[in-house]
Amino acid sequence: MKLSKLLPLIPAGLVLAAMMFPSGCANTTTPPTGGPKDTIPPEITKIYPLPGTVNVPVHKAKVRFTFNEYVKIKDANGIFLSPPLEKKPKAVIKGKSVEVTFESDLDSNTTYTLDLTGAIADNNEGNLFQGYTLVFSTGDQIDSMCLTGMVQDCNTLMPLKGATVLLYKDQSDSAVFLNRPVAAAKTDDWGYFSLRNIQDTVYRVYALKDANNNNKYEPENESIAFLDTLFRPRTVYNDSIYEFKKFDMKDTALCLARKADIELSVFREKPTKQMIVKKERVGLRTAYLTFMAPGTNIHSMRIKGLPKDKLISQFNPVKDSLELWVNDQRKMPDTLHLVINYDKTDTAGVLKPTEETVKLALDKKLRAEMMKTSSRDRKHEDTIAVMTTSADPTTIEQYGYQIEFKYPLIEEAWDSLKFRMVNPRQQESFGKVKVVRDSTNLRKYSIMPEEPFQTGYDYFLKVPYRRFRDINGFYNDSTELKVTLPTDEKLSSITLQLSGVHEKYIIDLLNDKRNKVIRSFIVNADGPVLFPYLKAGTYCIRLTQDVNNNNLVDTGNLLEKRQPEKVRFFKVDDQFMIKVLEKAEMVWTANLEELFK
Repeated sequence: MKLSKLLPLIPAGLVLAAMMFPSGCANTTTPPTGGPKDTIPPEITKIYPLPGTVNVPVHKAKVRFTFNEYVKIKDANGIFLSPPLEKKPKAVIKGKSVEVTFESDLDSNTTYTLDLTGAIADNNEGNLFQGYTLVFSTGDQIDSMCLTGMVQDCNTLMPLKGATVLLYKDQSDSAVFLNRPVAAAKTDDWGYFSLRNIQDTVYRVYALKDANNNNKYEPENESIAFLDTLFRPRTVYNDSIYEFKKFDMKDTALCLARKADIELSVFREKPTKQMIVKKERVGLRTAYLTFMAPGTNIHSMRIKGLPKDKLISQFNPVKDSLELWVNDQRKMPDTLHLVINYDKTDTAGVLKPTEETVKLALDKKLRAEMMKTSSRDRKHEDTIAVMTTSADPTTIEQYGYQIEFKYPLIEEAWDSLKFRMVNPRQQESFGKVKVVRDSTNLRKYSIMPEEPFQTGYDYFLKVPYRRFRDINGFYNDSTELKVTLPTDEKLSSITLQLSGVHEKYIIDLLNDKRNKVIRSFIVNADGPVLFPYLKAGTYCIRLTQDVNNNNLVDTGNLLEKRQPEKVRFFKVDDQFMIKVLEKAEMVWTANLEELFK
């Protein structure tokens, strides 16, 4: 037979051989490609006990969820029982089922909900089970009311994921510290919570960033929110209520469409126990103390072996950190002994005047610095009054020139400053400046020209040589700062015309993440607030009601039933985020009386 007649038969022979001898012909190192990737999450096929079951035994009760495929427990914290027990539920995989057992006895005559949101995924591809909430009762009826709400950070108004919302029938102040709640829920990615099948009664409502998941408030390391008034649910639960559906957290529109019965703003309380928690000698003549609580009250303070007037001290704005300097040029000992009398919390929890002696010792590095005797060992900054100077063109009109010395001054000559300006025609002239020491930092000064800045001018501030002397006895070097107002035509501005200003407010321009203050103003009257020289980007404007007029954003206090100072964000087209384009001059109005109602 000719080869040409055999060629058509070769492919058929190869196929037949492959069928007869698969192990010899297959490539064992390459797995089969299989079908399309499984993207379908698991589904529940059976539940025990059935939803709505009553008279469930309180002792050794179990719940079982059976799925249509093998699953795994992705997040055990997503299995959440309300009201919570002393011990968390325990979940194990049995075949295609998740079995939940209760380590503590259930309470009698109580409606329970067991939520699985975010807890279960399929075993192969990890597709997340969207969630399910089972309701059952150890009594003969199911409670029927429901509640929804939002939990947010008090300063940024950002939603808080994973916060625990707690309901108490006990109206005493101690309940949230000592007792488990009668109902609880976790917030989702959007800070949203929903509580179903709760009693028709009056509640105290709290929200916690529960660090140890024990459903009790521990103020030393946790944040809290509380509702000002008692709350009674107004809505009867049913399966058709939109807010109780299980949502895909990536579906922004659907998640934001949910309505909230209440809003809770979480804050971190200031510690109440007072004591010195940290001490450090940070220089030959300087040290600092840190206190546990703000508002430290000091009665007297001295360093052994030195007159009282040789000690300079300064608190930070909230008075929980104290800087110390010794205004004495003699050689300092290795250890300074600070005798301080202040209000300290005793073992009974009472603030009492207490005298302590605090040892402030040099570390090895500082001791080596003290040993520098020859000029060869010393750096230039070891022999001068060190200062830092700055002038930001975008904020110079508000804050002026900034000068900060490393150590407090004992000799000042502010009238020696030289301020000159050069106009666009290169004509030079001189002007006067006003010097203001920072109220929170005695080493920092703002220098503001008496005449307003003008575009196109060059401005120069000169600090002459040897006009300022610090506590080490050293004089300053000379320096000159130049600044010119920005002329970039692409820069933009925002003007906020305020009305309804009947008290003091703090107005902050923040970045898009709300974690950095770009510009800040304090206002107490109607008028414009200008944010100039802005690059194209996204910003937001935070407005804070400064109730106690201390120019700070103050937190709340639970036992005093004091909420944190109210914060609002200015909205444009119902959005917090303000998009600024190039070359834009944006002007809006804001009635603060209406905004803070």
